[in-house]
Amino acid sequence: MNIILLSGGSGKRLWPLSNDVRSKQFIKLFKDDNGEYESMVQRVYRQIITVDPEAKITIATSKSQASAIKNQLGDNVGISIEPCRRDTFPAIALAAAYLHDELGVGENEAVVVCPVDPYVDNTYYEAVEQLQKLAEEGNANLTLMGIEPTYPSEKYGYIMPLSGEKVSKVKEFKEKPDRETAEKYIKENALWNAGIFAFKLSYLLTKAHSLIDFTDYRDLFNKYDTLTKISFDYAVVEKEESIQVLRYSGDWKDVGTWNMMAEVMADQTKGKVVLDEECENTNVVNELNIPILCMGCKDLIIAASGDGILISDKERSGYMKPYVEKIETEAMFADKSWGTYTVIDVQPGSMTVKVSMKAGEHMTYHMHNHREEVWTVVSGEGKSTVDGVEQILRTGDVITIAAGCKHTVESITALDIVEVQIGDEISVADKIKFDLK
Repeated sequence: MNIILLSGGSGKRLWPLSNDVRSKQFIKLFKDDNGEYESMVQRVYRQIITVDPEAKITIATSKSQASAIKNQLGDNVGISIEPCRRDTFPAIALAAAYLHDELGVGENEAVVVCPVDPYVDNTYYEAVEQLQKLAEEGNANLTLMGIEPTYPSEKYGYIMPLSGEKVSKVKEFKEKPDRETAEKYIKENALWNAGIFAFKLSYLLTKAHSLIDFTDYRDLFNKYDTLTKISFDYAVVEKEESIQVLRYSGDWKDVGTWNMMAEVMADQTKGKVVLDEECENTNVVNELNIPILCMGCKDLIIAASGDGILISDKERSGYMKPYVEKIETEAMFADKSWGTYTVIDVQPGSMTVKVSMKAGEHMTYHMHNHREEVWTVVSGEGKSTVDGVEQILRTGDVITIAAGCKHTVESITALDIVEVQIGDEISVADKIKFDLK
């Protein structure tokens, strides 16, 4: 299979664990077959490879999420990086050009596009495999997967098929309805539109060239910020006449809100949490290094991280987005390609960060114009390079890096460093990268 996974958005409905850097698909609330915690993107990757060990997986994502993907999946997947956010049609067009021009996928090969964040069992990806085969047969330009509704939802758009058969031509699409209209649609064999579709690569590239003036992937990447923001549904799906749908009746859950996440997360609590015997239907996720004690809590979601603390009725948690948008804080935690970055303390003129690097990794060679850094090695062994001078780092070593000095760190073993940033202008934008020669 050739699969493009769409991984975008900031996931504000799972605040405070999700933010602009760490979206919901990177939060480790599930468990793998060995009982180890895994994230949504790790779970999805594992399921796809179980169904098709030869699958070619490409994740279409923003630049801010690329490090987290590499951290959690290593070099196992291709990454099509969007220079900025331009909605799903430009993202899919860029990923399709990436497959063709960078990875050498043939124009006659079929590609499946699906979101990275549904909670499903392996039968879903078996259906995805069937979707690709239907696209390869070429009986329609687009083949969608429609989810068989389990209730009259007002949250999803609906696909109206011509028949109730497993595979059917599509009659029309309906916008998100009210409950009474949704009940009517279901009686007409309607399916939830979950944004899953397949096509031959030649079809999408032709469509992209008809709507965007570009020559190849590199050209499209360079002019990406000039593209019109438009969804794939509006740009392609709703204008296509040759379209069919595959009916999927297996388990499928959209876990975009805390009350839905609570239904599928591996454990009722995670982190330092104590529930008394009077607590009912309460889930707690604690990423802080202090305990949370819950007494008599009923039907609550409690989540705590360096970004904030949420205490919400489960049903109300689905309506939190406009309130979270009013909270302006910098992300206090981020997955990096080399490990994790956790903000410990912020003061006027300084910021203290814990840097945890996996063994055998390295940062980019870079410098900051407006801040000095003091590194203290807490554990492990590594090697620093400061303005071309190398030094072995061991537990207890302290290095001061003046503003304007080029520097990097390489971890020999797992390496923990406390980094104190000092300056009047401390910003993630104050970073210039160089090649280490």
